[in-house]
Amino acid sequence: MDTPDTHTPPSAPGSEPRTSYLEEKAFKARTLLVFGTITDTLAADVARRLIALDAESAEPIDMLVSSPGGHLESGDTIHDLVRFISASVNMIGTGWVGSAATHLYLAAPRERRFCMPNTRFLIHQPSGGAGGPASDIAIQAREMVKARERIAGTIARQTGKPLEVVLADIERDRWMSAEEAVDYGLVSRIIEHKTALKG
Repeated sequence: MDTPDTHTPPSAPGSEPRTSYLEEKAFKARTLLVFGTITDTLAADVARRLIALDAESAEPIDMLVSSPGGHLESGDTIHDLVRFISASVNMIGTGWVGSAATHLYLAAPRERRFCMPNTRFLIHQPSGGAGGPASDIAIQAREMVKARERIAGTIARQTGKPLEVVLADIERDRWMSAEEAVDYGLVSRIIEHKTALKG
């Protein structure tokens, strides 16, 4: 009697060889994905890939971003490394780009910031749950104010908006469609195909 074949072929979805194959293809295409919540683990992974791609070639790197945001300082890591490496990075928003993800998205110069037609953007001030003794809460509140000013400063510099306008805009959640993000200065162009990156 024949026994069922329990061997998983290399191309089966979810198998390690398939994952390695896709990773290799993405690396050769000089494409990075920043999807999901931004954490220190994600930031470390993106940082390694940025450094490796930069060492490989000076050709531009395409970074696709679809993230609700997450840990601000982890977003800072990616933001700073995009500006640190020699290779240019094309930021391509898709799905949604919010909060800390918007901050890392703004690491690229405006002419290299693109998005797909259905992308939504969110800017707002940082939030967090302060707890502990009153003195610790006061320290956390001061740090939140500093983070708010820093985020607003980045948005103002990268969009050309006056700082006081940005500070008012991030007081509450400010959602933008792709077209509104272009008008605001977050995005240079809406694209539908990869060939438009060179247009």
